[in-house]
Amino acid sequence: MRAFVFSVYLFLYAPIAPVVLFSFNAGRNASEFTGFSTAWYGKALGNTFLVAALQNSLMIAFTSAALAAIFGTMAALGMERLGPRTRAVFDALFAAAIVVPGVVIGIATLVALVAVFSFVNPALATIWPGNRPPQLGLGYGSIIAAHGLFSMALVTMIVKARIASLGRDIVEASSDLYATPLTTFRLIVLPQILPSILAGFLLAFTFSFDDFIIAFFVAGSKTTLPIYVFASIRRGVTPEINAIATLVLVASLLLILTARLLMREKKSKSGE
Repeated sequence: MRAFVFSVYLFLYAPIAPVVLFSFNAGRNASEFTGFSTAWYGKALGNTFLVAALQNSLMIAFTSAALAAIFGTMAALGMERLGPRTRAVFDALFAAAIVVPGVVIGIATLVALVAVFSFVNPALATIWPGNRPPQLGLGYGSIIAAHGLFSMALVTMIVKARIASLGRDIVEASSDLYATPLTTFRLIVLPQILPSILAGFLLAFTFSFDDFIIAFFVAGSKTTLPIYVFASIRRGVTPEINAIATLVLVASLLLILTARLLMREKKSKSGE
């Protein structure tokens, strides 16, 4: 079993090793290592188009992750008050949102947004005073909405699992001591589920920051970091692209590791 697990990890991560190695290549050829150098990292960070795409990705990822954390937590709290059959239906819907391929979500989101824009924009033109009514279109808002809706399912499943492990005894005890529902949530429930909320936020941030497929369909004229990398690869792979990929890889691994540590902290506190 250990050999099988090792083979699976080797299959997943072995192709990434050359990308990291050639990001330190001194030459311009991405497939021939001519010497060790970190110059391509400086060039990548000095690229104004790359920095602009990075800023877009950070802003979109933070906003969509924050929305996913807020609404995902609200959904998890609400699902705990549903009956078993109704809860099972919502569990299946949230699980389906996670396993559905990104290309399907991207196409479905694009079709839905176009339908909404075709209805809302004429209505705005009718009621808006003046000759230049606002026009809704693809851009930052559409990317944030698409990433936030998808990530909300992930946050909901994580927070819901934590809420289920708490039990109702501490909530009922708080009610017996005449605490209001808001006070119970603020002083009892929220501190217990906060590590799961933060873990869900970090995972949602990682997904949004790394996502290309959904953003490609709904970005419009805006450029995120994955879209910039894809456009650059079409002109040829250079050590600069490898440097960008390595930086994104390291950042993603750090975020996932932090989320994992938060989950472990939550489990250890639950055990105590």
